[in-house]
Amino acid sequence: MDLSPLSEAPPDAPLYEQVKHALLMALMRGEWTQGGAIPPEKQLAVRLGVSIGTLRKAVDDLVAENILVRRQGRGTYVAEHSRNAHFFKFFRIVRQDGHKSYPVTTLQRFGRVRASALVREKLGLASGAYVFEFSNVLALNGDVVQVDDISLPEARFTGLNERQLRERVSTLYSFYQEFFGVNVIATDERLRCCVAQAQHAAWLGVAQGASLLEVRRVAYSYSRQPVEWRISRVNTENYEYLGQDTTQL
Repeated sequence: MDLSPLSEAPPDAPLYEQVKHALLMALMRGEWTQGGAIPPEKQLAVRLGVSIGTLRKAVDDLVAENILVRRQGRGTYVAEHSRNAHFFKFFRIVRQDGHKSYPVTTLQRFGRVRASALVREKLGLASGAYVFEFSNVLALNGDVVQVDDISLPEARFTGLNERQLRERVSTLYSFYQEFFGVNVIATDERLRCCVAQAQHAAWLGVAQGASLLEVRRVAYSYSRQPVEWRISRVNTENYEYLGQDTTQL
């Protein structure tokens, strides 16, 4: 195993944060798979040239962030989220009576295009970079509720095609992980109101100009690497956005 050297971390960072950075870089490269064990702490400490205490503090941070998980008597593993918990951590549209359900997703369009200035900004891409762009319509309980316009950096999703998206049987983020080794572990969302443009109105079955909820999201992998830019438009006539549960914070 070839961990990133500590010198790749910010130079002014405390040593344990440099170790944490090295572990995250190893995760990004796929050194350890989701659900798999990482090497013993003593072995990692020797490889990185740090004390067990420093290594353990870095691992403690990753456990607290639900990136790693300790299993008593067995070691430390890359966190593997249950389908329900992982999906509903990121999908927050529910019926107004609180009922949660999995959406039925229909792919409406797919293409490879040069990234716009906004997409480059959100995904940290250079001028001239290409992205895959596609639109999904989501139905809940038989109601067409949401349209997602999604942009993915071509460099992280090499070979992605329309057939893969249309025929996938897993959730989108599980699909990213299984076929491209991209693990979404966090998102940043901003909410605003918008009006339905012609195409979105047609897909949602609402009048053009109708009020919608707009959710703008950047999804991140390890070390806050942006891997997806998404704009969702939601018909909130019978559905609403359920904010993050902060009771455990």
